[in-house]
Amino acid sequence: MPESLIQVEHLSKVYRVPEREPGFKAAVKSLFQPQYRQVAAVQDVTFQIAAGERVGLLGPNGAGKTTTLKVLAGLLYPTRGQVRVAGQAPAQRSSAFLRQIGMVQGNKSQMIWDIPPLDSFQVLREIYGVPTAAFRKTLDELVALLDLGDLLTRPARNLSLGERMKCELVASLLHRPQVLFLDEPTLGLDISMQQRLRKFISDYNRQSGAAILLTSHYMADVTAICDRIILIHNGRKLYDGALGELSERLAPFKLIRLALANGTNHEAPDLPEGVKVIEKEGSNLTLRVARQDAPGITSALLASLAINDLTVEDPPVEAVIDRIYQEGSVA
Repeated sequence: MPESLIQVEHLSKVYRVPEREPGFKAAVKSLFQPQYRQVAAVQDVTFQIAAGERVGLLGPNGAGKTTTLKVLAGLLYPTRGQVRVAGQAPAQRSSAFLRQIGMVQGNKSQMIWDIPPLDSFQVLREIYGVPTAAFRKTLDELVALLDLGDLLTRPARNLSLGERMKCELVASLLHRPQVLFLDEPTLGLDISMQQRLRKFISDYNRQSGAAILLTSHYMADVTAICDRIILIHNGRKLYDGALGELSERLAPFKLIRLALANGTNHEAPDLPEGVKVIEKEGSNLTLRVARQDAPGITSALLASLAINDLTVEDPPVEAVIDRIYQEGSVA
């Protein structure tokens, strides 16, 4: 069994939030008699992540994802519970802990705006105490993997968002962390750059064995990078396991998309029992069938209809996740 690099036991984080009525009088009163309410961002969450795992931390806005990530990175203190990352207590922010983690946030930058990324990398080398030979070897590998080219010598302010995000990844990986936290790493990037960064992250994980914890609203990030997901809602953990198992549990059906040939009765084709038409557009049909019946029904369709094209698909992951968000459970 791989060693657990991240151990979270009964984590809770409660914020003390000031509140007051609108108006000048209430504002003056709040100076002398402030009122507060308790907001539970994370409630009794437990999970473990082993070396080499790629885990997606999912949930709607306000679910507690970023709060959990910040507690694990030592940026917030937990209200209750125990947290260990690479054998260290994150809240202590010790040098030994900081050398074991890397963090990339899509809306934050580690680059110094007016100097080239290469100079920022040299600053980080000094901060982390990376030997010159090891630094050069790692930098060369990352530059080749990410195809940075001449980006290293251009001022950071002149880089596009996609170019800057590639440099952010290099900055987070120069010290070879055991644990990598990714908070919306493809935020604002075009489709091509998103795909390239996803591939790089997966390749780096395979080569280094680092544990990766990802939060993202882009399900394409999750399906491309993560083998496992942890789903939280209103601060509580709802699911921890493989994404495919969640789909089978909540959407026990398949979608069959047909393109009927000319001469077939497009309005009322002869369909097998147990098939539900959920979309029809000209000669194109989308059918919903029970997951266990999909092979037999597919064979029957091919035998009974003139078909130009046929595909069998799982329901969109987004639809499964949205259902959980709406219902607040995976029951």
